[in-house]
Amino acid sequence: MREVAIIGVGITKFGELWEKSFRDIAVEAGLKAIEDAGIGGEEIEALYGGNMSAGRFVEQEHVGALIADYAGLAGFHIPATRVEAACASGALASHLAVLSVASGWYNIVIAAGVEKMTDVEPDTADDLLASSVDRKWEAIYGATLPSLFAQMARIHMERYHTTSEQMAKVAVKNHANAVHNPYAQYQSKLTLENVLSSPLVADPLHMLDCSSIADGAAAAVLCAAEKARRYTDSPVYVKASAQASDTISLHDRRDITTMDATVFAVKKAYQMVSLDPSHIDLAEVHDSYTIAEIIAIEDLKFFKKGEGGIATEEGETEIGGRIPINPSGGLKACGHPLGATGVRQVVEIAQQLRGEAGKRQVPNAEVGLTHNIGGTGGTAIVHIFSR
Repeated sequence: MREVAIIGVGITKFGELWEKSFRDIAVEAGLKAIEDAGIGGEEIEALYGGNMSAGRFVEQEHVGALIADYAGLAGFHIPATRVEAACASGALASHLAVLSVASGWYNIVIAAGVEKMTDVEPDTADDLLASSVDRKWEAIYGATLPSLFAQMARIHMERYHTTSEQMAKVAVKNHANAVHNPYAQYQSKLTLENVLSSPLVADPLHMLDCSSIADGAAAAVLCAAEKARRYTDSPVYVKASAQASDTISLHDRRDITTMDATVFAVKKAYQMVSLDPSHIDLAEVHDSYTIAEIIAIEDLKFFKKGEGGIATEEGETEIGGRIPINPSGGLKACGHPLGATGVRQVVEIAQQLRGEAGKRQVPNAEVGLTHNIGGTGGTAIVHIFSR
């Protein structure tokens, strides 16, 4: 298998983009990535687009061809494939792009992710989000993503004495990071009091413990590592890319305070690159709910099981701490356009490793990790990158 490198990245603003269409934002991110890579459209050999539910959000299917068409690539007749893994759709697009280059089948490909979520009523958006869990055994009985993550939080609190204040600290940290991210949906600070006094959504999760729906797109250009220096002086190398699955329904899990898909994916990733958690300088993890970040940093082996809340409370996950988590602001502050999030994480790590993250830059960042899950953890995808 060949080594793979990222030679260009692009991202749109995340948020309520009323003035832009689905295709507008997809093309904007893609063209930024192509320009960043300094390549021509004729050099692109394939496109993988992560998208969860354009058919219901904007009544548009056949998304792969649509993106290629409006990006001006239709004339080159490249294969353009839309992939779906709920909230992990973007990471899956990245994973497949990596595999296609590593295998030698293609030399230069685009991994993109896009979602336009704010054009539907909130109730419709909630129902679409619920389709990422088991519709027959969970959603049909009224279970929602917040209520399922609330169950994880409640058991985590009972078993490991995690507190609401520790979960709230995740939101406070990530919003503080997003102040310096021009693409984030929310660029304002929060206090613990702000989070804890916000309305309860599903006990113990408050409104400000939850990420928001958003519109947005992100893209990355990948190529064979031996060719990367032709295009950029600062390639970012994909050292590992791993995917794993678990039961889609929460009630069938071995342990609802652990996402086994994450555990198995990151184990594969560490083995691929012969590294362990101590070698990771920063990570972008899936924090759709504050408890999700705490569980993730435990499952990724940055902290022992049950110690994620304490580590967060003590500032170990802040920029400048033991392992900076979500320097971008994460899903919590950047917003969570489902299909775009996994690629946005890749863009953030690439910018960090290139030293281009501005005031949110993690000092001396050499190795970064991304972690993206679908639903409540039925799918998990982990990437490890180095400069």
